[in-house]
Amino acid sequence: PAASKKRPALAKARKDRRRHVNPAIVRRLRSSAWRWQALMGVRPAKPFASLNSRRALRYWSGQARRMRWLAAHPPHKSAWLCIHRFEGSWSDSGDPYWGGLQMDRGFMSTYAPESLLRRGWANHWTLLEQMWVAERAYRSGRGYSPWPNTAHYCGLL
Repeated sequence: PAASKKRPALAKARKDRRRHVNPAIVRRLRSSAWRWQALMGVRPAKPFASLNSRRALRYWSGQARRMRWLAAHPPHKSAWLCIHRFEGSWSDSGDPYWGGLQMDRGFMSTYAPESLLRRGWANHWTLLEQMWVAERAYRSGRGYSPWPNTAHYCGLL
């Protein structure tokens, strides 16, 4: 009789363990999603009240995966790669232009002030960061005009 009373308690404990989600994993996924959204200039997704639910884990896992994919595919990626082909290497540190898209000080401080403060010149940024900064300039109305010669070579102007 005593053994039969323990079994339901064990089954309940096992069931609770399966439902438990480590909140640190959810926080890491949320942070990843927010980092990709910040890179793209997208408004961050709203947080869940609870971080230890399966629903939160599924949501943030999907958000992180989706945002990573979107960040890896900027809208004008082929144009930026073509412009880069005629410019410097992604880690070019030659003054007065830095990075694979040859950004100057004014360009970086206008379109990526937080990256400039946090990571330094564009030669220290990833190629995706450089492309998204160029994308911000493009969306602001400048188009490909900061790269007149190379954009012309690529048939963009």
